[in-house]
Amino acid sequence: MDKLKKALSGEDEEESGIVTQISDASSLSWETRIKGFIVCFVLGIILSVLGSCLLWLGSKGLILFAVFYTFGNLLSLASTCFLMGPVKQLKKMFAKTRVIATILVLVMFVLTLVCAFALKNAALTLVCCVLQFIALTWYSLSYIPYARDAVKKCFSSCIE
Repeated sequence: MDKLKKALSGEDEEESGIVTQISDASSLSWETRIKGFIVCFVLGIILSVLGSCLLWLGSKGLILFAVFYTFGNLLSLASTCFLMGPVKQLKKMFAKTRVIATILVLVMFVLTLVCAFALKNAALTLVCCVLQFIALTWYSLSYIPYARDAVKKCFSSCIE
């Protein structure tokens, strides 16, 4: 019936690309999107806190901390895909205003895991986790109008 309406109204030309097909097949109700966002975000926080608790377990604690902390942050970041959809989320992530922040976040995710698994350097892993937190904060501030400008002014006034 929808195709008939589109044909009669002159909207017969529609995209039949794979993205459109996936979007049509996986459209979720707003209630389901909110539930998915909350579940992913809460699981991300739980993984990050669990990782922080595992830090003190000894030699394996560092690797567990890096893995849980990084995947927790990644899951929390991915939770927003439920709210706006994965394609729109990726477009916003790599928009001109936040592409550098996005790349820094992704690089810090990788560096944290490399320092924990390959280098097995506790100090460097902790530094990467702190930098990961700062990069995620800067990325998150990019969604709030004028927030990054306010932070810059705050830190520049503290330095002077």
